[in-house]
Amino acid sequence: MKTAYIGGIILDGTKDMVPQKGKTVIVENGRISAILSADELVPSGCEIVNLKGCYLMPGLINLHVHLNSGGKPSGKKKEPEDYVRLVNLATSNPVTGEAVRALMRGYANTALHSGVTTIRTVGGISDYDGKLRNEIEEGYRKRVKTWKSEETSGGSGLADMIRKARTGMSRIPMGAAAPEGLGALVRGSAAGAAMPGPRILTSNTGISVPGGHVAGSLAYPVTSPEEAVEYVHKIAEGRPDLIKLMITGGIMDAVKEGEPGVLKMSPEIIEAACRAAHDLKLPVAAHTESTEGVIAGLRGGVDTIEHGAMPTDEMMELFKERGASLVTTISPVIPLALLKTSKTGVRPMDRYNAGIVLRGIIECARRALKEGIPVGLGTDTGCPYVTHYDMWRELQYFSTFCGVSESFALYSATLGNAKIAGIDAETGSIEIGKAADFLITAGNPLESLRALRKPKMVVARGALISDPVIKKNVAIEQTLDSLLKVSYDDLDRLIRKAI
Repeated sequence: MKTAYIGGIILDGTKDMVPQKGKTVIVENGRISAILSADELVPSGCEIVNLKGCYLMPGLINLHVHLNSGGKPSGKKKEPEDYVRLVNLATSNPVTGEAVRALMRGYANTALHSGVTTIRTVGGISDYDGKLRNEIEEGYRKRVKTWKSEETSGGSGLADMIRKARTGMSRIPMGAAAPEGLGALVRGSAAGAAMPGPRILTSNTGISVPGGHVAGSLAYPVTSPEEAVEYVHKIAEGRPDLIKLMITGGIMDAVKEGEPGVLKMSPEIIEAACRAAHDLKLPVAAHTESTEGVIAGLRGGVDTIEHGAMPTDEMMELFKERGASLVTTISPVIPLALLKTSKTGVRPMDRYNAGIVLRGIIECARRALKEGIPVGLGTDTGCPYVTHYDMWRELQYFSTFCGVSESFALYSATLGNAKIAGIDAETGSIEIGKAADFLITAGNPLESLRALRKPKMVVARGALISDPVIKKNVAIEQTLDSLLKVSYDDLDRLIRKAI
């Protein structure tokens, strides 16, 4: 099947992208087969999609996602044991397991409808993320097979109707109108094998240590280098795309004010896990929220630092020496650091520590950018106030707090992220031969990143979703919108005094 996207303005995802008018993008069997200039004729037999002046750009890539949660704040602090109980319940029998997987399908579908065509999951329940990845890949293969069959047979009215119904699966009114948690469950339960979804790169369950970050829920606790190697091989049985290490604690794990991100994992365990992963040709991502933790991770051989911390000269040299990248995640820390504890439900100590982590993440990104170290973007979706439809906010925060242009923010979330994830030959830019992963908006995000907030269309490896519908949490949106006015120069004052 061939589709011609005409009448649009192309933003190709490259670092120096400029709007390109008068060009037509031809998609065939899920890939970009040609980009025509204004004087070239559209091949016969193409289905025409007239963009009417909208902007066509690569689909966004979110490098830090947890698919098991929707991001709705609970209003009270959960203890690690609470998460362990929830995961044990989810995996205790086939019924609860399928309910959780249905919810995850719905969240993945929500991400896609928001314009995110690739997600990288970094800590999940068992191998559920990998199974969802496999479902989506199987759906893509079935769609390509159908397209090729229609191409050789001249098309079938019934087959075409079925294809269009499936690629618009989440347009079921009940799913679109229901609140996000229920809506995700409905969409996920109704999803067929041919449902399009975002490309998923997954670590499945991560590796932590006893008492470490998400130990026993989203990560296996290990006590020795030998056990770390065993778990790397155990995780590898599910064919993950990467291995995730929880090297430090998190904001909510801290037991003392002023000490977030305490180093939990020994250098010996880090090195052993990295060695085992690299022997299997798997990159390693590391949760780190302190300077000590970042340095330990880089010394041990991790490939990406997730979050970041206050930079030092040694840290920057290690980034360069190791060829490692930084994945910045401002979205989850902003509300914890800047909102009143009466609203977030966290302890005053947690808000204080969140301020330290927020400052560290931002300064680490700013220094890394200055030093030429690759910086990618992720949202830590699933954390309180971080939904599966708000990737655009991470770009906005990146621009506001790290001082980059709208163009560079969009590049970072597309081709830049693709390079960090090692998939830039497949996606991340509008180029012939790459997957047809598109985000289409009415406004120009190079003028205002808020144009990304409401896509007009999304295309996932050739599957077109017109007028995507997402039922957003109004209270979360209003709360987060109040933070968009905060500038880099406001941070120190507002960290001391919550909004």
